[in-house]
Amino acid sequence: MESFQEMMSMEIDCKELSVREINRMLKEAVKNGEKKIILKNPGAKHYIGAGLIGDVEIIVKGSVGFFAGTMFHGPKMIVERNAGWFAGDNMTEGYIEIKGNAGDGVGQGIYGGVIVVRGDAGARTGEIMKNGTIIIGGKSDFMTGLFMMGGKIIVLGDLKSMAGESMVRGVIYVKGEVESLGKNAKLVEINEKDEEFLKEILKKYDFPAFTNKFRKIVPEKKRFVYGTAPSEEG
Repeated sequence: MESFQEMMSMEIDCKELSVREINRMLKEAVKNGEKKIILKNPGAKHYIGAGLIGDVEIIVKGSVGFFAGTMFHGPKMIVERNAGWFAGDNMTEGYIEIKGNAGDGVGQGIYGGVIVVRGDAGARTGEIMKNGTIIIGGKSDFMTGLFMMGGKIIVLGDLKSMAGESMVRGVIYVKGEVESLGKNAKLVEINEKDEEFLKEILKKYDFPAFTNKFRKIVPEKKRFVYGTAPSEEG
C-alpha cells in the first residue's frame, strides 16, 4: 500500500526508458517545481541523476549502476538497494544514501555534500575527494582515501589494505580493523573534538553513536600540494 507521501509524489517508470530520457525527465520535473520523485524499475541503469541541480528528493526503488548522482548539486537521493561504481562522483552539494552495498570509488572527487552507504563499499572510497563527508556502515575495501585532499571518511567496519594511500589532507575515522596503511598515512587516537563530531554525525544519520574503538588515519607528514600549499594533519 502506498504511503501518503508516495501518492503526492511524481513517479517515473524507468523500465522502458533510456538514461538520457530519465535524466531529461528529472531535470524537467525539477524545473517545474517537483520536490519528490520516485523512480520505479531503475534496472541498475548507469548515470541516473547525472548533473542534476536543485532542491528535490529522489527515491530509487531498486539498484543503480555506475556514476549515480555524479556531479550532483543540491538533490537528495535515496537508493533502496545497491549502487555500482563511483556513486556521487564529483558531487558538490547534496545527499546520497545507499541502503545496500556500493561498488568502487564511492564519493570520488567530491567537493561537498554527504554520502551514506549502509552496507559495504568497494575499493578507493573517497579517492581524490576535496571536501564533504562519506559514511560507510560496513567495511571499505583497499586504498580507502587514495590521494585524499580533504573532507572526512567514517568507516564503522574494517578497512582493507593500503588505507589512506598518498593522502595529503583530510581524515579517515575507522572503528574496525585496519589491514594495512598506505604511504604517508598514520593511525592515531581520536581526541575530544573528534568524539563530539562522531557522536553528532552518527546520530544525525541513524548510526549507533558509540565512539569507543574509533581511531583516525591522517597524513603522516606535511607535504606540499602542487608545490604550494602544505597539507593538514586531520
